[in-house]
Order: sequence, then structure tokens, then C-alpha cells
Amino acid sequence: HHIPAFVSKMMQPGIIILREGTDTSQGKAQLVSNINACQAVADVVRTTLGPRGMDKLIFDGRKVTISNDGATIMKLLEIAHPAAKTLVDISMSQDAEVGDGTTSVVLLAGEILKQVKPFVEEGVHPQIIIRTIRSASRLAVQRVKQLSVPYDISTEEGERMLLKCASTALNSKLIASHQDLFSPMIVQAVKGLDSAGRLDEIKTLVAIKKIPGGDVRQSFLVQGVAFKKTFSYAGFEQMTKKFTNPKILLLNVELELKAEKENAEVRIENPEEYQSIVDAEWKVIYDKLDACVDCGANIVLSKLPIGDLATQYFLDRGLFCAGRVEDGDMKRVARATGATTQTTTSGLYPEILGTCGKFEEKQVGDERFNVFEECRDRTTATMVLRGGSEQFIAESERSIHDALMVVRRCMKSRAVVAGGGAIEMEVAKYLHEHALTIEGKGQLIVAAFAKALEVVPRQLCDNAGFDSTDVLAALRRKHVVESGGTWYGVSIADGGVCDTFESGVWEPCDNKCNSLGAAAEAACLILSIDETVVNPKSQDPGAAGGGGPPMGQKPLSNMMGNAMDHVNASKGGSRSGNLGNGVSYMQGRGGG
Repeated sequence: HHIPAFVSKMMQPGIIILREGTDTSQGKAQLVSNINACQAVADVVRTTLGPRGMDKLIFDGRKVTISNDGATIMKLLEIAHPAAKTLVDISMSQDAEVGDGTTSVVLLAGEILKQVKPFVEEGVHPQIIIRTIRSASRLAVQRVKQLSVPYDISTEEGERMLLKCASTALNSKLIASHQDLFSPMIVQAVKGLDSAGRLDEIKTLVAIKKIPGGDVRQSFLVQGVAFKKTFSYAGFEQMTKKFTNPKILLLNVELELKAEKENAEVRIENPEEYQSIVDAEWKVIYDKLDACVDCGANIVLSKLPIGDLATQYFLDRGLFCAGRVEDGDMKRVARATGATTQTTTSGLYPEILGTCGKFEEKQVGDERFNVFEECRDRTTATMVLRGGSEQFIAESERSIHDALMVVRRCMKSRAVVAGGGAIEMEVAKYLHEHALTIEGKGQLIVAAFAKALEVVPRQLCDNAGFDSTDVLAALRRKHVVESGGTWYGVSIADGGVCDTFESGVWEPCDNKCNSLGAAAEAACLILSIDETVVNPKSQDPGAAGGGGPPMGQKPLSNMMGNAMDHVNASKGGSRSGNLGNGVSYMQGRGGG
């Protein structure tokens, strides 16, 4: 028999399109392996959920981070698995959007995938699962919105409500025992922003300064701006350290004697003329200083250095000055005092000066702090955190950040739901009931989604060491059978169930909506992947660069020297001699 040509073509071995060593896996096996990877990620942060959650210690070779914040942990884990990276992304987006609930979002996504895994294995098409999960998450978000309790912020009750939300956000953190101190501080800071309609700029306007040492209890809030004393010269100690209603001048100018050797060339015939050049330099700086003093300022702050001459000069005239102030702090001072930053000292007029009620330089721990209080514009606030160890303060800062974001959310959404797993149970009940009205496979998948929501109360119990089966059974009974059980959740205090709405475990409604939506999105994204192609790193280093000499072979110092030559040549070419590796001709610029 003669085999026709086209058949013999088909009998040839498979054609390899991708480079050798490329890892491809397809179809069902790929889906299942992705789901497993996501569960492994969820298991890492699983134990950090809730008031009894454990912390994770992550050491990345340089610094140690101890954290309970889901997003921080996810960021530091450096997950390599491509599909599991989406979980990192949703926890980051939750952190950016709402600030809190970063752990629960990862847990929910992991759990949704776990519940639909059997369907994938039995061959239900992923698209059907995705469609149903999408509709279920929409229903869930609607239900949360229906259940949420609106309130008015301006009343006293509204104020208490914000405090409760802040406390709930701090509940699962290291500083949980100091809620009574931090919650009012946070609410006060955010309320200042709200009254000015500046909630969105919370990151720039509320500063958190960390000072190791002392006790957590010594943390305080400055309604205004506070920053560390900057680098200073002799004569600084004798300056006036306290002003009432001072006038504040902000500069972006350096007040130092500067030898004009960089950008000018002067030819002189005899030595006497040299003296006139020096005098001219002194005159320039004195003119600058006089201008600052004449405009009536009491406090001069500059982003660039203020030299020793200027320090002495201001001291003699009873002014206070600080140079090299950080950019963020300058902006906050400008915002708080109404001053305008000047880039020149000529033509200063009174309107550009800011003012505040009190200025003082205080000692905090072993640092001196410049504190501006009773400002004209009440929006800026600075929190000064104290504590024993660096890690502890860093963790406090993250916790405060979460709480600030939560209170900001409350101000915006003006509606709350009860935490402690109550809202999840209620939504799960609603979805179970809804599932019964659906015909076909969708019913099972909606029921699986509902079951996945129960991971939150279950995990809360597990982390606190209670029997989660008992507690969940009690919760289901409360929610399904008994009327008025809407807000029942896990009671961490005694290991049973309680009305979490009454015990003051409150969360902003947006927080829950966002986490349900994001978790469902991530689950759908992972379910829609049916093949991963991983290209191996090429073996010979020259290949990837597309021929040409392989980079990175030159000794570094040599490259440094060349780079310097290039820079110098571009500066006018006059100094293009190679000064040895990495030595710049700019040495000793400070005027020496």
C-alpha cells in the first residue's frame, strides 16, 4: 500500500515551536495546579486574620519585618508562581483602596477557588463557573449594601461610630491594647481633613513620624506639623526656641558662602583685586540674609542648607532657622501655615509669609522636634509614634495607616456593617436561598460561593483556638432559623457567638464590598487561565542580547571611569582628563 503524502505528514513527530526546556502545561491539570498554588499562598496569611491572629516574621537578608498586615506580608513574600501573583495584586489593591481587610481578601479568593475545585476536576467548563461566580459576587455586594446601616457623621453618635471603626481596624494589630489612645488620635486627624474636603490627600497631609525609645503610651498627635530637628551649625543652641504667632518664611535657597568657582572665571591683574571678589561674595550672602530679616519673618525654613554664617546672623537678630528640611515636611508646613515657598530672596513681601499659633522645639526621646501648632489651616496632622523596638514601631505605623484609611472610608461611605464574620454569614445565607431558585449547574456553584464566605468566621475561630465546627453550627442556626440573628458573629472573648453589631465590631460597608468584589475577580482570573508558558532563561549569556559582545563583562571600576569622562566631557570638555576611577572634579563643593 502506498500511504498518501498528507497522512505521512501527520505521522511525523510533533513539531516543537517553543524553545527547548520551555515548560507548558495545559487544560485541567493546569487549572488544578494554579488553584493549589493559590491555596498555598492563602495558607500563609490565613493565621493572621482577626484579633487573635498571629504575626509573621519575614527576613529578607537585610532587615527583619514583623507584620500582621496581609498586604505587607504578601509584598515581602516575593512569590514566584505566576498565577499566585494575582493574589498579591488583589491584596495590594485592597490596601490602596480601603487600607484594611487585606488578609480577608486573599483568604476569600483562596477559599472560592477551593470550593469550585471539585467542579473543575469533574469537567465543568471554567467559563460556566466564572459566569456564575461573577453573578454571585454581584448579588453578594448588593446584599451587603442593603444590610449596611447608614449614619450621620456630624452627630455625636457618628463620632462614636468612627471611633468604633478605628478600634475594629486596630483590633487585629499589635497595638490593639492601646486602642483608647490611638483611635481618638486617628479620628481627630481624619476629621480635620474632612472638614476641609481634603480626604483624598490623606497620605500627604497626615505624617507619621517614628521615634524609637519610650513607651507606646507616649505617642501623641500634633494638630499641625512636626519634624525632626535638621542638621545644624554652631550657634544653633542659643536660638529662640519658642514663638507665639510667628511669621514663617519658606525658602528653596541655600544660604551659604559659596565660592563662585564652578560657573565663572575671573582674571585679575594684582592681588588687591582678589579682595574685591571675596567682598562681592560676602555682599551677595548678606543681601540674601538681610532680605530674609527685613520681610519680618521669625522662622526661616529652607529645603537647602543654611550655613554657619547665616545661622549666626539669624541668631543675633532673634530668628529661628532650619535648613535641609525634607520636601514632604516643607509642603505640610506650607499647607498648614499658608506660607508660599520662595525660590529667591529678592522681592519678598508680607503675603508670602505663613503663621501659626505656637512654634516650639521640644525634646522627644533623644530627638529634638520642631513643632508648629494651632495652624491657620487645620488639615495637616502629625502623629509621633514611640515604642521599644524598631520593628514594633514599623508595625504600629502600618496599623495606624490601616486605621486611617478605614476612618477615611467611613467618612466617604457613611454606612457600616458588623464585622466578626457576621456579614459574611448573612450574605452566605442569602446566596444559599438564592441558589435554590437557579436551574442547572449554576445552583451548585452559587452554593459553593456561599460556602466559601464562611471561611472568615471559621478562620476567626481557628485562630483563637475555638472549635470552629461548633461555632459555625451555632452561627448558621442563628442566621437561618432565628429571626433577628442578622448581626450574629464570632465572639472572640468567650468562644461563642454574639451580636457583633452591639459589641462595636464595625467595618465600613465599602470595605466589605471591595473585598468581595476583588476576591471574586481574582478567582475568575485564575479560573480563566488554562495554559502557562514559562520560557527558560537562555544558557549562553550572549544570545539574549541579540549578538554583540556580552554585557556586564567589563570590570566595574573601568566603567565608572568612562562614565566620569563622559560626564566631564559633556560639562564643557575642559576637564576631561580621567581622574582615576570614580573621582569627580567636583570634590569639596561646599566652598572649600
